[in-house]
Amino acid sequence: MRILKIQTLRGPNYWSIRRHKLIVMRLDLENLAETPSNEIPGFYEGLVEALPSLEGHYCSPGCRGGFLMRVREGTMMGHIVEHVALELQELAGMHVGFGRTRETATSGIYQIVLEYLNEEAGRYAARAAVRLCQSIIDRNRYPKAELEQDVQDLKDFWRDASLGPSTEAIIKEAEKKGIPWMPLPARFLIQLGYGIHQKRIQATMTNNTGILGVELAGDKEATKRILDANGVPVPRGTVINFFDDLEEAVEYVGGYPIVIKPSDGNHGRGITIDIRNWEDAEAAYEMARQVSRSVIVERYYAGRDHRVLVVNGKVVAVAERIPAHVVGNGKSTITELIEETNQDPNRGEGHDNILTKIELDRTSYQLLDRQGYTINSVPPQGAICYLRATANLSTGGSAVDRTDEIHPENIWLAQRVVRIIGLDIAGIDIVTSDISRPLREVDAVIVEVNAAPGFRMHVAPSIGIPRNVAGAVMDMLFPNEQSSRIPLLSITGTNGKTTTTRLLAHIYKQTGKVVGYTTTDGTYIGDFLVESGDNTGPQSAHVILQDPTVEVAVLESARGGILRSGLGFENANVGVVLNVSADHLGIGDIDTIEQLAHLKSVVAEAVFPDGYAVLNADDHRVAAMAEKTKANIAYFTMNPDSELVRKHIQKGGVAAVYEHGYLSIVKGDWTHRIERAENIPLTMGARAPFMIANALAASLAAFVQDVTIEQIRAGLRGFRASVSQTPGRMNLFNLGKYHALVDYAHNAASYEALGSFVRNWTTGQRIGVVGGPGDRRDEDFVNLGKLSADIFDYIIVKEDDDTRGRPRGSASDLIIQGITQIKPNYRFESILDESTAINKALDMAPDGSLVVILPESVNRAIKLIKVRGVQEEIQPQHSNNNDSQNGIAPSSVANTLI
Repeated sequence: MRILKIQTLRGPNYWSIRRHKLIVMRLDLENLAETPSNEIPGFYEGLVEALPSLEGHYCSPGCRGGFLMRVREGTMMGHIVEHVALELQELAGMHVGFGRTRETATSGIYQIVLEYLNEEAGRYAARAAVRLCQSIIDRNRYPKAELEQDVQDLKDFWRDASLGPSTEAIIKEAEKKGIPWMPLPARFLIQLGYGIHQKRIQATMTNNTGILGVELAGDKEATKRILDANGVPVPRGTVINFFDDLEEAVEYVGGYPIVIKPSDGNHGRGITIDIRNWEDAEAAYEMARQVSRSVIVERYYAGRDHRVLVVNGKVVAVAERIPAHVVGNGKSTITELIEETNQDPNRGEGHDNILTKIELDRTSYQLLDRQGYTINSVPPQGAICYLRATANLSTGGSAVDRTDEIHPENIWLAQRVVRIIGLDIAGIDIVTSDISRPLREVDAVIVEVNAAPGFRMHVAPSIGIPRNVAGAVMDMLFPNEQSSRIPLLSITGTNGKTTTTRLLAHIYKQTGKVVGYTTTDGTYIGDFLVESGDNTGPQSAHVILQDPTVEVAVLESARGGILRSGLGFENANVGVVLNVSADHLGIGDIDTIEQLAHLKSVVAEAVFPDGYAVLNADDHRVAAMAEKTKANIAYFTMNPDSELVRKHIQKGGVAAVYEHGYLSIVKGDWTHRIERAENIPLTMGARAPFMIANALAASLAAFVQDVTIEQIRAGLRGFRASVSQTPGRMNLFNLGKYHALVDYAHNAASYEALGSFVRNWTTGQRIGVVGGPGDRRDEDFVNLGKLSADIFDYIIVKEDDDTRGRPRGSASDLIIQGITQIKPNYRFESILDESTAINKALDMAPDGSLVVILPESVNRAIKLIKVRGVQEEIQPQHSNNNDSQNGIAPSSVANTLI
């Protein structure tokens, strides 16, 4: 078997709207293409031996063992690879269950789709599954050591990708509240929300966290001085920078017992407590110096360690932290007890589980010695043997929830302390014998204030009630159900996507909001280009959604991006599907128009239930998408007598209709007439029906988002098919004696739409410079030739510079074949170089002619035209008929439709 390609999907996609994280592997079965599993000697037995847990896969029989039943009876290897890849992830602790296997149009080549939780792990599992199956085919076995290594590698990927318990708690709460999130590419930042409504977190610091508070909390001695000056009980202590000052510092704090710790450490690193002699003090100093240049010496206060979590000025959780320890059973050594304790499934490495495995260091041995033990000692039944002096969870400690026990005065004090330091989220460490009594009564102290406190002890305490501390964070960042999203409108279709996206963005600009939009020619924010290029995929969408100035997102969503990565967002407020026609067929295993329609329907299906899918009622494949989406439906149509739209209106729906020369919104008994088509520059004086359809779609998408009719009208009147606003989309130039038109038509539907305008040109000749992308099917080029012969009086056939793997001259020959099939005596010539072909057409144009250029490079074509002295870029003349029908009036078309 041979892996041809592996892709990673991250959003709503061709395979699933709900399951966004999918690996798609294109696998060539090669000599196994016609061989089911039951015909491979020993395969079933080898697979069961390697992965007996596959017994839990139901598959199509719908029962436990169903998949293995299929293997025994005979199924294709692609199907088996899918299940093996899923099971490998399960064995590594990643619970996934979604998978699909489909044979492509090429016999023996399969698309295998499998769910993942971690991208790297998903891709690894896909490759490992092929390797495992191939080994069983070749050797009837997969070595146990290799399987164990695969599972360990997958576990490593999963552990390394962990965001940490605190961040994951916040993300889970965001998802519960429907707040979108995305990782940012630096410093482990996470963005919550989109555009102007976004917030950012880094662990448990937020964009509300003040740097002065963080700096102050990071300086433990400065924190203590500030709190002491405000009457807060803190340990007596001092800071030293040299070992020679240690003895004096011990005397200053009142003698032993003492605490020595680094001045700017965290997670308990470098801290030694309950020091009772000079030898231990000397060792503790050296350990603290490894973490920080300055060392704090404090009086030691006996008591239990408590962490009080304050969010947005309120105490939200309290936990008692217990140092790492084991409990004797009278039989086992301390080493054995540690090993037994670490077998707890709740303990893991670092922060990847509820608890952390216990590991010993130098202070552990000192602490054991103080208790009269060594690691080989056998503690008596019930004896508690402490292994760490500090109670941090990161060193193996555990937590007991005490939220309901803290005294009200201590709550008041903790909240006051956080305000003094100046933090929005803080963890206060208190040493007290009884948290239910005021600190002043029990000689207790606040020993530290921590910025970015961990949440693990609160969301998953060893004993007690888990506290939803992440909920308090989300309520702080998005108070009173404040919006976390911006209006998001997605546009797809075979033709007209870029024009409609630009027009819709222009309409939205009339509201005064900052609009970010992506198109095939660039990414824009407001009036400025962010990045040029074909930016219709998820990465470009993220540029818009991550920008803190953007108030509205209008995103062109092309087939390529959806196939490669899925949509760049989970849900939209509006999804527009313009049309579906034959284009790019045979590419990316999309071989039929029906498959292409299914791909485009992702945009309609990924709309919120209270949003709108804006669908072309005149395209039956697009109209049928209404059955697949849970969103509201809004239709647009060029046919005022559309039966589909009539029934839709009767049921209370909304539609955009071209009626009596007007672009109108029809809803209920009223027609909201926006503007006459001839007054809209984009429609070329109402002579370009496809542009009218684009304008209907954009107007309707804006209307269902509460953009006013007046704002829509202003947007339509101010938008032109110009190089600046729609490069390569019906750009018409006056060259004095003749005109030139540049358009990026490249498929049959766009040729036909262009022809509806070109045929209205009645002077001179209609000269076409035609071609098409080299990755199209042979029959597509032949069809373009036929269409060209029906549109133009004279044709120059050219080819793109990038033939996309097709031999030079092949595309041209096929187009000529189409021309001569319907007009054997037709006048044409073949000039493969695009620039030469364009110049030849412009040189030969008789007076009054129209030269239509369908280029690979729009910018190059426009430059070649402009060097000839363009007199003006044409905007068709239109009437200024602004009669009373512009506005809201009782509707003749509504009456017809109803």
